[in-house]
Amino acid sequence: TRPLLLPWDRFSSWLHCICVVGFDLELGQAVEKTSICYLSFPDSNSDLVCCFGLYLERIFELHDISLTVYACVCVSLLQSLVLISKLPYVTFFHSLLKLIAPEYFEKQEPFLEAACNDIDRWPTPCPGKILTLPIMGVVMKLRIPTCYDKPGTYQLVQSAPSDSLVSIVLPTVHEVDLFRCFHPVFFHIQMLWELVLLSEALVVMAPSPAESSDTVLALVSCISPLRYCSDFRPYFTIHDSEFKEYTTRTQAPPSVILGVTNPFFAKTLQHWPHIIRIGDMKQAGEMAKQMKVKKLKNLKTLDSKPGVYTAYKPFLNKDEDIIKQLQKGVQQKRPSAAQNAILRRYFLELTQSFIIPLERYVASLMPLQKSISPWKSPPQLRPFNQEEFMKTLEKAGPQLTSRLKGDWIGLYRQFLRSPNFDGWFRNRRKEMMQKLEALHLEALCEEDLQLRIQKHTEVETVDLVLKLKEKLTQAEKDQLPVKPGTLPKLQAHIESIILTLPEDLQGILHKPPSP
Repeated sequence: TRPLLLPWDRFSSWLHCICVVGFDLELGQAVEKTSICYLSFPDSNSDLVCCFGLYLERIFELHDISLTVYACVCVSLLQSLVLISKLPYVTFFHSLLKLIAPEYFEKQEPFLEAACNDIDRWPTPCPGKILTLPIMGVVMKLRIPTCYDKPGTYQLVQSAPSDSLVSIVLPTVHEVDLFRCFHPVFFHIQMLWELVLLSEALVVMAPSPAESSDTVLALVSCISPLRYCSDFRPYFTIHDSEFKEYTTRTQAPPSVILGVTNPFFAKTLQHWPHIIRIGDMKQAGEMAKQMKVKKLKNLKTLDSKPGVYTAYKPFLNKDEDIIKQLQKGVQQKRPSAAQNAILRRYFLELTQSFIIPLERYVASLMPLQKSISPWKSPPQLRPFNQEEFMKTLEKAGPQLTSRLKGDWIGLYRQFLRSPNFDGWFRNRRKEMMQKLEALHLEALCEEDLQLRIQKHTEVETVDLVLKLKEKLTQAEKDQLPVKPGTLPKLQAHIESIILTLPEDLQGILHKPPSP
């Protein structure tokens, strides 16, 4: 049976809340003592849509939940409409804001209440599902992504007869247009990929919060499917609680990507090692000018030209082919979506070429299946040995899948010291430990436990039942990747063993564990 849905349960699965922030010319922002009020009024004088990252505990003092905040500003009314959600569906929430914000600014609260009631009738966002979402007379069609989706591949189904009611079809809910974001600096996309891969401290200086946030999100996504494991702030202001930490010159900048718009940062963040200045993001119909990497000492004036300011020397040789391919696309007026697909595929193949040797080596750390005994604890993984891994690169390195030349070894050594490697390896280690637990559980299920307990004392049999119940509970909690039927089979084993014990013990062992 499905759980009973209470009012606003469906709304809560999409949005944490909606805020309306007003700016009083004498008092300042109307929402006090939160980061929202400062971030919802940008250093800009036009209406726009932007997003910025915000951790939930900064607002509500709760832990371990991260929120994304999406803001739409109406400067003429001195108001911002802010959506706060745990879902990082940037493209979707930007589209939603563009629909409801103008109507809200015109009709105010009655319209917002009606929109919230529409959202509370939406189905829950389940991975892989294709949904049609009605909102104030408009119907949006989209697909919720899964963790198995490849970057840049859109799996929205073909149009159906019922689609006559659909007003907006979103090919993606979470990916930004890479080519549009990188167009001002696309001669340096490969170097930017390296900087993000190595979790280097990066600042994006942009003319508006929308361009700032889109560029930071594009940087973070360019190493996909590898997860970016450091902090990133699509829109950072002088009011942020980390402002002093990030602008101090007494220590090295932290591993974080900042997006800023305030000209004040050109001076206060001048000591950061890598700075990207972008101009207005025009539609990619004109050719970006060839730009050399600029020295940081040249970033002194507020009118510094767009470009990449860094002393970084890339490990890999520049890939001229992708630059020529994108330039040709601009000359031939290739659609922006096609340019975006080319660039996303390039980053995907580059990241996969880099990560495959690591995946291959880490898989070799897994014990052989024949070493798994049902009556011993699951064997441990071998530790990651950096020098042992480096030796595998001679015959099974990225040269097998990438044509790029350069110091791959140096790039790997730097990567192994980065938060991105630490996060990736922790996740892979957890997956492999769960696989070992699953294989151990399957081996137990194949044993004749009835025959085994004939040699056991009553105390030993009770101990076995308790251990098996604990393993079953843990397997269900961790959703171990076991073969279908394994857990019911283990439950049946437990029941049959309990029936061999005296009735008083049976009653005790059948009691559910106390919470």
